[in-house]
Amino acid sequence: MSEISQLSPQPVWQFFDQICSIPHPSKHEEQLAQHIIQFAQGEGLEVRRDDVGNVFIKKPATAGMEDRKGVVLQAHIDMVPQKNEDTDHDFLQDPIQPFIDGEWVTAKGTTLGADNGMGMAACLAVLASKDVEHGPLEVLLTIDEEAGMTGAFGLKEGWLEGDILLNTDSEQEGEVYMGCAGGVDGSITVDITREDAPADHQAVKLVLKGLKGGHSGCDIHTGRGNANKLLGRFLFSHAEELGLRLASFTGGSLRNAIPREANAVVTVPAANVDKLNSLFSYYQELLTAELGRVETDITLFTEQAELPANVFATADQTRLLSVLNACPNGVIRMSDDIAGVVETSLNVGVITTEEDKVTILCLIRSLIDSGRSNVEGMLKAIAQLAGAQCEFSGAYPGWKPDADSEVMKLFRETYNDIYGRTPNIMVIHAGLECGLFKEPYPNMDMISFGPTIKFPHSPDEKVQIETVALFWEQMVAILKNIPVKA
Repeated sequence: MSEISQLSPQPVWQFFDQICSIPHPSKHEEQLAQHIIQFAQGEGLEVRRDDVGNVFIKKPATAGMEDRKGVVLQAHIDMVPQKNEDTDHDFLQDPIQPFIDGEWVTAKGTTLGADNGMGMAACLAVLASKDVEHGPLEVLLTIDEEAGMTGAFGLKEGWLEGDILLNTDSEQEGEVYMGCAGGVDGSITVDITREDAPADHQAVKLVLKGLKGGHSGCDIHTGRGNANKLLGRFLFSHAEELGLRLASFTGGSLRNAIPREANAVVTVPAANVDKLNSLFSYYQELLTAELGRVETDITLFTEQAELPANVFATADQTRLLSVLNACPNGVIRMSDDIAGVVETSLNVGVITTEEDKVTILCLIRSLIDSGRSNVEGMLKAIAQLAGAQCEFSGAYPGWKPDADSEVMKLFRETYNDIYGRTPNIMVIHAGLECGLFKEPYPNMDMISFGPTIKFPHSPDEKVQIETVALFWEQMVAILKNIPVKA
């Protein structure tokens, strides 16, 4: 057990400490799922799993509360695996190393997994508690939320009995969410032919790193740099004057995380190496002037590289850099209906190079289907102009706000009773699973809330200690005050 297990409320932090100790990146959650199942069985609770691997745990109502509406507490099991380049960490083998940093808990060089491990810990603490009062209770823990919402997509009708669902995947205490953006993955593939690297060229590796990164929904409006776009901009601007030939481009690691790092291996005539170094150095000064208030640690440097056997054909290189430079990124439109909320956005998340193609993986988010379709059209048009292929997959719906939500009214009143103020009722520009749950369970009343988590999906992720106690206090109070079922 680490030092965080002694924080208050201790049951929640002890479960979170256990969660950190068991590797559970997206698509590799089985070890943690089995641990949770064993815990539930040890508590004498009913446990089931569906075909995709979601975990369902059922707990009888507290004596005298059997007539209350049924509640489903929900979290996802997986976490985003991101680490600093200089951190030696294997997400499939090594535990997360949380530590207390002032009023926050963060991790050593990696994502913390408070998204959504903190909510999951609270769900498990309710299951373990003999003191928390509640009506009929279910806990739904979904798999693979961060890398495709596989668990939410696979949820079938008939598995859940509750009337109300409390999603614990929000990241700002004092805010309660009643709607979220939908999304779709977009993939642009540029076919590449290669030719021998010019004999009179030298190879150079261009590295751009040190960006903050972050969640491509919650942080997309913050003005943070996108490493893929920034490196692509430099190459597009200077390839012709330098006689530069591209051998590979790699950037980002997740389509739902703003890329923090990117690199490219290029060749240039030997006589132009110094000029390349000078231009890249100047580019850092330019980006610092543009982004320095937000990106305080942006770093660009060159490294000598081994001359590759081949490089992209000039025409294919031009097509690729044109696509990358023209591709929109960031906020596309703010909402007219909800002040301060992003309506539609695009994140150019991952770029990979293979022998015969380069793939650009993006994530489109929008509160409205037409906004999503508009950006799909942008990407299709760019691809068509460049003779590239464009495909879309994994579309998921948004969660339409319900102005008549009974559980929202209950949360608002309960919060006001505890703290003497009203919580902010919000719609989030991120993909919560609630939109997908509404398809098999259209009549289920839902809200989402949670503690304050900063910089999710990046190694700077941290959770504010004080807000975990507030989150737990709210959950306990809501469960106690769930109304009687008609």
